Amino acid sequence: MTEREIVADLPLCLPDGRLDPDAVGWSRVPLHDTSGIGRGLRGLGRNKRWEYWAIVTADHVVALTTSALDYAALHQVWVLDRATGEEVDAVAIAPLNRSATLPGRLGAGPVRSRTRPVAIAVDEGPGGTRLRARTPRVDLDVTVSRPAGRELLGVVVPWSDRRFQYTVKDVGRPATGRLRLDGVEHPVATGAWAVLDHGRGRWPYRAAWQWGVGFGRGVDADGAGHEVALQLGGTWTRAGATTENGVLVDGRLHKLHDELDWTFDRRAYTAPWRVRGERLDLAFVPAHDRVSRTQLGVVASSTHQCFGTWSGWVTTDAGVRLDVDGLDGWAEDVAQRW
Repeated sequence: MTEREIVADLPLCLPDGRLDPDAVGWSRVPLHDTSGIGRGLRGLGRNKRWEYWAIVTADHVVALTTSALDYAALHQVWVLDRATGEEVDAVAIAPLNRSATLPGRLGAGPVRSRTRPVAIAVDEGPGGTRLRARTPRVDLDVTVSRPAGRELLGVVVPWSDRRFQYTVKDVGRPATGRLRLDGVEHPVATGAWAVLDHGRGRWPYRAAWQWGVGFGRGVDADGAGHEVALQLGGTWTRAGATTENGVLVDGRLHKLHDELDWTFDRRAYTAPWRVRGERLDLAFVPAHDRVSRTQLGVVASSTHQCFGTWSGWVTTDAGVRLDVDGLDGWAEDVAQRW
């Protein structure tokens, strides 16, 4: 597969709301203006916009979701105690999109979830992103720093000129701050890291995907250590002209252009997974399976998000092989009717 790297700002949509064919490709920094999504009547009911952040520490995983799905807005704050396996979950669903604020371009304005049970605020600053969230049991205030020169993966995946998705995956950014859970404060200190999934697009009614993320250290043939972040996708990009696969090494993105082969057991999600491609071979060992199911008539979803560790090898654009072992992260399998 040949994918085009985008290096200049451009709109995602044409003036009539259809996909701009020049927008198809991938980038190392966010370059797409997605303000055409959700505007007017084009694609009504199919427009999906969200901001998902996850903060990973040695003791906890915290996930924040602000989303606008046209007919409803969904907001969620979820916390996993990694030692006990206890999950603390708060979800708010509001009609239409009025409780959600989502900018047309990444970093161009605040993100807000405004409901009584779930409040989320995401604000960009000179050195990074401030994440705040409040529920009856959770109070979070974390700053995710933005190291100078660090890259990410932005990609436009087209199914047609009416159905398409722009996603930004930003993996492995340092996080510091505090998490207060049931009145007990837990520091988010050195070693904690964060992931952003920024999504804007028009989706078909049925969709399925796999998503894998990992962060840690890798070693090259000379024994030198490197920071490694994994961004791996599957299934949903197969009909398009791009993939969402990449590896960051010391902050530099190495784009993987092939579709990956995902092997896992839907009867036993906590059994080992395998992800292989032309430039990687990875095993994932789950420690916790987060299960989420929704059945609301024509709207339904099923999610298994497994947290655990990655091991195996990846190669850079220059052909340098890095062996990885014990990269912290997750792998998920999702099916949607939305």
